[in-house]
Amino acid sequence: MKTFKRVRNRYLFVMDIVLTIAAFAAMSFFVFPADTLWEHLWGGNTMIIATAWAYIVALTLFSIYKTDWVRAAHRDYTRLLFACLTASVISIICGEFFSTEVFFLKFNIAANIAVSTLICALRFLQRLMYKAAHEYYVEGGKKVLIIGAGRLALVLMREILENHRLNYQVVGLIDDDRQKRGSHMYGTKVLGNRNDIARICELMYVDEIIFAIHTIDSKQKAEILDICSSTGKKVKILPAVADTLTADNKLKKIREINIEDLLEREPIVLENKLLEDDICGKTILVTGGGGSIGSELCRQIAKFRPKRLMVLDIYENTTYELQNELEKTFPDLDIVVLIASVRDQARLEEIFDKYRPEIVFHAAAHKHVPLMEFSPAEAIKNNVFGTYNTAKASARYGVKRFVMISTDKAVNPTNIMGATKRMCEMIVQTLQNTAKTGFVAVRFGNVLGSHGSVVPRFAKQIAEGGPVTVTHPEITRFFMTISEAAQLVLQAGAYAKGGEIFVLDMGYPVKIYDLARKMISLSGYRPDLDIKIEFTGLRPGEKLYEELLMDEEGLQKTAHSKIFVGKPIEITPEELDAKLEKLKTALSMTTDDIKAVMMEVVPTYTGDLQDQEMSKLNV
Repeated sequence: MKTFKRVRNRYLFVMDIVLTIAAFAAMSFFVFPADTLWEHLWGGNTMIIATAWAYIVALTLFSIYKTDWVRAAHRDYTRLLFACLTASVISIICGEFFSTEVFFLKFNIAANIAVSTLICALRFLQRLMYKAAHEYYVEGGKKVLIIGAGRLALVLMREILENHRLNYQVVGLIDDDRQKRGSHMYGTKVLGNRNDIARICELMYVDEIIFAIHTIDSKQKAEILDICSSTGKKVKILPAVADTLTADNKLKKIREINIEDLLEREPIVLENKLLEDDICGKTILVTGGGGSIGSELCRQIAKFRPKRLMVLDIYENTTYELQNELEKTFPDLDIVVLIASVRDQARLEEIFDKYRPEIVFHAAAHKHVPLMEFSPAEAIKNNVFGTYNTAKASARYGVKRFVMISTDKAVNPTNIMGATKRMCEMIVQTLQNTAKTGFVAVRFGNVLGSHGSVVPRFAKQIAEGGPVTVTHPEITRFFMTISEAAQLVLQAGAYAKGGEIFVLDMGYPVKIYDLARKMISLSGYRPDLDIKIEFTGLRPGEKLYEELLMDEEGLQKTAHSKIFVGKPIEITPEELDAKLEKLKTALSMTTDDIKAVMMEVVPTYTGDLQDQEMSKLNV
């Protein structure tokens, strides 16, 4: 590549000298008689040589010979004009000393204008020739429709036009701005707005759609991407220009569209100063740190420079991967990775005594609803007594704040997992009254991309050619990305005074059936034609609809628009001890007996109510 540039620059260097001579010759032809043409040229050779050197020196000083004119920007052409202007001034001044009798002042001015014009034209011609060659190579290439006609689309268009190896043929642009309708960008027309996408894709035989808008709110983005996905064409997204600056080729950063793009969720805005004051310089413990939520909590916490980050988990593989990631991303961070179970009270005592964490984020739990229905004792051991052990150790060793990750399934639970989480909320509520530690819970719904999430299961089924299995056509869930959930958990924790149950704004409920159809479309297939959707019936403990608040809770706003707080009915320490004792006794019972005991200790737990769920729809 460097050799190519040297050859190209040497070629331009020689061409500039030739163009200088040609400009003077052409001007002499128009000004002087033909029989004296050679006499004037030979007599003015000193002036021609001086002008050539003036241009070469000026172009060199302005780095014109180091510029890639195929990919030149406006500032490069501005430098070229200034270089030519500088060379012209020098040449005209020299003309007053060298060749006043042969080439008079007006002639020198006209000749320099001609030289500058030819030198600039040469650079333009180089760009045009490359573009023509590119269009020849991409003829018959992949036809692309670009959504957007702004700055980001401009970057994309330039890259496509200048790199024929991409094999893209842009058929048009889409933009909702009426003033841009019918305008052209690099020779490509803005064909219409979002309502024209489907028609244009069919009319122009589009193969692929690239979304290239950065300054747009999440709701409109979701609406446009929904339209794009409905066309059955492959859809990709170009991130903001700032996100591509580290890449050698911006198009390497184009990514596949994913289901998160279709959620109508506004970006999370955090109070970074508050979080930094809360976390910076402190020892933070994250239980279940190798899991989906726990690992993302660790990533977010690490950004605020804690004194020490402790990652505790029973599963070593994902925890080891997280350790390697954090050590690479945050080389100066003091990371302690501990393999331990929250069930083991003695091990927890040893850890708390040695490291003295100041803030604990408790994410360790069994969360898979159907699996826990068949293993309720394990759910109680890990979720209830694991939380109790960790919370008691936090109180005993002076932890400043204990933040428990809860779930919407704890609200009027119909499954063991939700009932255990409701019991965990009772634990932190009750311990708040007897300890100096601030105990709080943060409740939210399903997290996209987490272990056991429906999204990776759908993706695998689609990759295998289907069918995609949905339990019921009316089943509805709230969804949030892992990053959103982790960030809001940290924000809620910073607001905590003790005793609250924070409830995160999960946005709008999403029908799982609609989610399946969108994922199939995003993969370039037609729902029910290329990929079938089958209904398998509600699984054990599964509800049609999830709730975020209990009936007896009052919802209050916080300083953050996406975080609310409710205060459930409290129970006394004696009542809590009695409930825990009943659960401890039930661990050796049968599955049905354990569920019966759980109904006693968690009054809102109604067991598996699939019949009632179905009756809501009169099925």
